[in-house]
Amino acid sequence: MSDEIWVGREGGLGRLTLNRPQALHALTTVMCSTCITVLSDWRRDPAVQAVLIDHSGERGFCAGGDIRMLADSGADDGRLAREFFFTEYRLNHLLFSYPKPVIAVMDGITMGGGVGLSAPARYRLATERTTFAMPETGIGLFPDVGGGWFLPRLPGRIGLWLALTGARIKAADCLHAGLATHYVPSERLPALKAELAENFKDIEPLLAKYHVDPGPAPLLAHRAELDAAFGQGSVEAILAALEAGSDWAQAQALALRTKSPQTLKVAFRQLALGAAAPDFAANMAMEYRIGARVVQRHDFLEGVRAVIVDKDNAPKWNPARLEDVGEDLLDAIFAPLPADQEWSPLERTPQ
Repeated sequence: MSDEIWVGREGGLGRLTLNRPQALHALTTVMCSTCITVLSDWRRDPAVQAVLIDHSGERGFCAGGDIRMLADSGADDGRLAREFFFTEYRLNHLLFSYPKPVIAVMDGITMGGGVGLSAPARYRLATERTTFAMPETGIGLFPDVGGGWFLPRLPGRIGLWLALTGARIKAADCLHAGLATHYVPSERLPALKAELAENFKDIEPLLAKYHVDPGPAPLLAHRAELDAAFGQGSVEAILAALEAGSDWAQAQALALRTKSPQTLKVAFRQLALGAAAPDFAANMAMEYRIGARVVQRHDFLEGVRAVIVDKDNAPKWNPARLEDVGEDLLDAIFAPLPADQEWSPLERTPQ
């Protein structure tokens, strides 16, 4: 299939292992299409009872998508970037609607595309090495891969906080937010995986056996202030509430001040529309429209230059101020594409 994805089966457990350690297992179009092919086959194979998604080596789970490729494509005609989004979003939808249990092992960095692999899974395992984030506002992209669906459905306003600030959280906060279902120390993962292969019909008791308490969630201390501030009706109002708040709130405001104003407003609208979407496919169609456009806009190309290429961390956003991001600009980013360019999920096949 692809050297970047190891495919195997142990008993009734199908295994997809990300194998791009030099890039923290960042996803490519080939990796996504390989996963789609394998998962589609396994969906019809009665010998496969459950699916495990993990990664090779000790670094990462998945740091996102191939940002360099997306930026290079966006600076050109955007075709390869659109092809990647189209394929990745089909994989996200396939996982979301998958009829068999999926277990995602979020052992290490779980960002962007890694969230798209783990969030739809029935079981999501965090470890002491888990670092979860949706950092796209810092590079002028947006919290995609289903972020419009999953994030507004987290408790309170945690999802909007994650989407706008790009905050990084660890295992205890992942459990508190419902982003992880279990906490398993990394040293116990090999034994758990071995038992899953032998007892693939007893997933929940096995996970309960290996789950331990990660300790209190640091986010609990700030939930009331977080929910109040991020419950405001606009990004500007959120920023004002944070700047009038505690030291923690002011730190969030400082973080927002570094992000792309365009992307902050895109993400705010995206999560509002995603919260009201009739189903996951409708959300993904919306996100594809956004992605097809912002990948060629100034802020994404500039964000990648500043954060990933030159690493000066001094992006010059355009528009530079929140108040200069008008509704007409947002309307253009969210507008339907021509009918022959819209995203669509895979056709349903008999199970």
